[in-house]
Amino acid sequence: MSHREGRRAYHHGRLKDALIEAALSLIAERGLSGFTLSDAAKRVGVTAAAPYRHFTDRQALMEELARRGFDLFSRRLEMAWDAGAPDPLTALRRMGFAYLAFAREEPGLYGAMFENASTTGSPALGESPARAFAALEAAAAAVIGEKMGSLAAKSLAFEIWAMTHGAAMLALSGHLPAGDPAGDPNILVDETAIALVERARNRRPPPKG
Repeated sequence: MSHREGRRAYHHGRLKDALIEAALSLIAERGLSGFTLSDAAKRVGVTAAAPYRHFTDRQALMEELARRGFDLFSRRLEMAWDAGAPDPLTALRRMGFAYLAFAREEPGLYGAMFENASTTGSPALGESPARAFAALEAAAAAVIGEKMGSLAAKSLAFEIWAMTHGAAMLALSGHLPAGDPAGDPNILVDETAIALVERARNRRPPPKG
């Protein structure tokens, strides 16, 4: 983007979005820690002071990336769930594929979402992270049935999230190449999720009262 284009984006009130796009581009090129606010400003074509109209520091920019990432991530999971059609297990498996697809298609956002604990737990993110987990927890509850209780559903949701996140990170780093029967992330996540569901279903339900 040229200096003139950056000035025009700023004039029309699009500087914030332009900085977001610049940050995603820089993350793709250099990794999560490989850029500063000044780098983003230079990429947009504005002065080094201009980003501070929207972000107090680099951490604030990363939090905005994480918030947008979790919002989009939640929508993708909810769309994949599709109210549990045609049955809860099939819909849950779709969510696993959607999870991996999001990490693959939006590596900058995904990286910002889980950059560190301070980013994930920041008040600036609002309910965005909780919404994503709630979608997975609701799916887990539907898959194992109400008789198992909310604790079992929450435990299953955490197990599936931890497993899928691990597979996504390994895939992004090139350690789980797609198409390899022994390590295809889609196959790995799908088969492991089914196994986790079966184990959860076979546990004894908590005693009543």
